[in-house]
Amino acid sequence: MTPDEIADNRTDLLKFTKTMFKARKGQDFVENWHHAEICNALERVVIGQTKRLIINMPPRYSKTEIAVVNFMAWCMGNFPDSEFIHASYSSRLAANNSYQTRSSVQCEKFAEIFADCHLMNDSKARDEWRTTDGGCVYATGAEGTITGYGAGKLRETFGGAIIIDDPHKAGEATSDVMRNNVIDWFQTTVESRTNSPNTPIILIMQRLHEDDLTGWLLRGGNGEKWEHLCIPVLDSQDNPLWPFKHDRETLARMESSNRYVFSGQYMQRPSPLGGGIIKGEWFGRYKVTPKIKHRKIFGDTAQKTAERNDYSVFECWGQGEDNRIYLLDMIRGKWEAPELKRRAVEFWSKHAANTQHGPLRKMVIEDKASGTGLIQDIKRDAKIPVQGQQRSVDKLTRVMDVVSYIESGYVMIPADAPFTSDFVNECEAFTANDSHAHDDQIDPMCDAINDMLTPARDIPMGITMGVAY
Repeated sequence: MTPDEIADNRTDLLKFTKTMFKARKGQDFVENWHHAEICNALERVVIGQTKRLIINMPPRYSKTEIAVVNFMAWCMGNFPDSEFIHASYSSRLAANNSYQTRSSVQCEKFAEIFADCHLMNDSKARDEWRTTDGGCVYATGAEGTITGYGAGKLRETFGGAIIIDDPHKAGEATSDVMRNNVIDWFQTTVESRTNSPNTPIILIMQRLHEDDLTGWLLRGGNGEKWEHLCIPVLDSQDNPLWPFKHDRETLARMESSNRYVFSGQYMQRPSPLGGGIIKGEWFGRYKVTPKIKHRKIFGDTAQKTAERNDYSVFECWGQGEDNRIYLLDMIRGKWEAPELKRRAVEFWSKHAANTQHGPLRKMVIEDKASGTGLIQDIKRDAKIPVQGQQRSVDKLTRVMDVVSYIESGYVMIPADAPFTSDFVNECEAFTANDSHAHDDQIDPMCDAINDMLTPARDIPMGITMGVAY
């Protein structure tokens, strides 16, 4: 490298990123305008203009490559005594990011640019390594302990930072408990790990919920002012952020597949989770039952039969040859134990006797409370293949896991059955905060989708919704 090239890489984070990407991976870094925006924001942190920075952008758009791996390596080259704490939702992921950073510092190209930065001989761990100048990188998972470690030097100039990359796991962001655990961890653990008032804190993440860590901080959660760089996947003129990654047609398909995920993770505008999580118009309607490959019955029993608002529900679902699933029949009521068993057995017998459709394979009932007793009674007294269903996550998470299948048109309901209107009304009334009146019909539906649709992930997206004839 020429002296000018070395100087440029020392002072320009984007140039350094492109140089190291080529050196480490053997291919050119495909540059887009948003990469320069990220680097400019991070450079403002280094020169002391920004102490608190939030970067929101879509997943897989180079945020970790630039803002974690290359940024920490670049800072270590310029300030070999820097002290970093890096966290992500997974300790394994954070350790891997730390390892990638260490590998960059050990690269020959890095030594050409920063000849004075050297690793300690004993710096072998993925989650912790040090330089001969007293610099350190420590990686941990969100909610993990950081005892004995601090970030930054006790001086006015840059000496390291706390870098948090995706503190929330996408599948847990709808859980109030899991989301608040991350916020509590930030308050009780992260903020106490700054060695100096000048130690920057950088948060890089995709938006997952209105009340995620970004939302909490931007609403003044910790009382500090945060610089906010928000990069949605579509601009105000509907132009794609990075056509090399996703063109407009692909983004349109992604949006139609799951608007909630697209709004949050890709547009950085998480939709409120209230009524409207499930829209009745998303269900396809059928008037004539198509060819059904097989059927199953899914049941949800009242937790306590004496409670006024509890219902027990049995739903018969069939998987069509078109790979959609069809709600074929349903019964719903408030039944005490003997009546509950009789209703379940009669519902099974009714559909087992129907030879117009594919075989009726099994009955699936939640293995909890009154459902546990029902499963035992059916196994003892009736010749029905019954299976207990364990539910380890909350109802909102279960709904969010399957709603994309409903929105994409894979879930069909009868156009004019007596139970259709009530079923749709209950789905549309479902809320995130459990303020809806009933949700007993939703659990069997989620079980049916998980059982009959989620294994079929090779089904092409974009099925046209509407009435099937």
